[in-house]
Amino acid sequence: MTRILGRTPQTSALSAARRARELDALAAAGEVDVLVIGGGVTGTGIALDAAARGLRTVLVERHDLAHGTSRFSSKLVHGGLRYLASRQIGIARESAVERHILLTRTAPHLTRALAQVVPLYDPGALTKGAYIGFGYELGDGLRRAVRTPGSVLHAPGVISPETARRLAPALRGESLRGAVRGWDGQLVDDARLVVAVARTAAGHGASIITRVEAVSVDGHGARLHDLVTGQTLGVQARAVVNATGVWAGELDPDVRLRPSRGTHLIVSTERLGGSDVSLTVPIPGSSSRFVFTLPAVHGRTYIGLTDVPVDGPMPDVAHASADEIDYLLGVVNTVLASPLTREDVLATYAGMRPLLAAAHDDDETSDLSRRHEILESASGVLSVVGGKLTTYRRMAEDAVDAVIRRDPAFPSHPSPTRALPLVGAWPRPRLGEIDAAPRLVRRYGAEAPYVAALADGPWAALGVTAQELEWGVRVEGALSVDDLVDRRTRLGLVPADREASMDAAAAAFARAGVDPLEA
Repeated sequence: MTRILGRTPQTSALSAARRARELDALAAAGEVDVLVIGGGVTGTGIALDAAARGLRTVLVERHDLAHGTSRFSSKLVHGGLRYLASRQIGIARESAVERHILLTRTAPHLTRALAQVVPLYDPGALTKGAYIGFGYELGDGLRRAVRTPGSVLHAPGVISPETARRLAPALRGESLRGAVRGWDGQLVDDARLVVAVARTAAGHGASIITRVEAVSVDGHGARLHDLVTGQTLGVQARAVVNATGVWAGELDPDVRLRPSRGTHLIVSTERLGGSDVSLTVPIPGSSSRFVFTLPAVHGRTYIGLTDVPVDGPMPDVAHASADEIDYLLGVVNTVLASPLTREDVLATYAGMRPLLAAAHDDDETSDLSRRHEILESASGVLSVVGGKLTTYRRMAEDAVDAVIRRDPAFPSHPSPTRALPLVGAWPRPRLGEIDAAPRLVRRYGAEAPYVAALADGPWAALGVTAQELEWGVRVEGALSVDDLVDRRTRLGLVPADREASMDAAAAAFARAGVDPLEA
């Protein structure tokens, strides 16, 4: 068996057995260097950065990895085009840099280039095309500035009506004068990115422990409750980092956020003519906001997204409103030959953005900056707030820098994560060399042969194999059937797919010799 980037999958494997061992070790540890609370992309990124710098790191999450906002994104790796439009030059460049790192260094196997087609209709096609094209050219300038190769992300350009309809067959042909085609990055799946980051952190010695809730915290440790066994334990830490996103205020009342909800619809890709591009539809009355169709796994396409302020307590899982569904359908239908109806919507999902509160509470959430900040509370807890999925690595680097600055006893090593491949990473031009089905390579990269080598068994819906399900139990830390269908495979996004997959998921636990937790 060949080794993967100097490590076997077992080095970074997360499992029920490893969880039990690491909880016992934590109870006996006395003190750790860094305690991270929150198992989304920000928290796992911080755990990886800290562990890669040699710090004894523990991450706890009260649910599962990617349980919250990190699994409900648009699955895009943004290059910062929208931030250029609002003159947030620094954030735009940071996004382009981080997109470059994901596409070319850390996760080529989990990312790809996605064409974005903006259809141009009369009246005003020429003016709109010039304005949108200029924006894409500015974004391409950022792409060149950070040295992302044109072979990875192509230059934008104008395409003919015929080419536009070939790429997006569902487009309305009447009055179509052409389209602008730009390019951005896309994740095969956001939850898979979180799991890959968490496993890479574990491979560098971090303890990644799910189903553990932080009951109380301060700058010197936390009181933790194991939701599986009911055990309570106290942990001392030289630094405590709150990476719980929109729930940050529950741990640190000093944190002031203005969360917003972003909703997506899920439709069959066949309903859009099987298109593998993103239809990018301008929102009427706005010069910088769009509704996107986003081709996704399992023959589904996501349509998003909204930006609605959220008040009151934060739910564990957000839900779309009827008005949001109608709004998204209304915008995308302006360019479709056969309009979508409510019957075409297989499901919806919604995530909440942990936006920093503005100086004025009446500011629109769509206008709030996506910048991130590291805030220190009176108790000494460091909270990481704001930001977005694309820039998770930079957020983590800044958070660990803040940890090190506060304690001169910590080694002052710079972050290595710019050049640190995630588990399964393989050079993009050589992904075709991996001896496994292309579908598995897109999801597991260089680990795909290990997945395929597992014994066969009952398959889940939409061609998700028994091997993928068992890998989720043995290697990716799934502790319940819900973990498998809702986060390791994303079958749970559509209720009918979820129901059809439950028996196969349960069988995967049996083959792995693990009793699944109840939901």
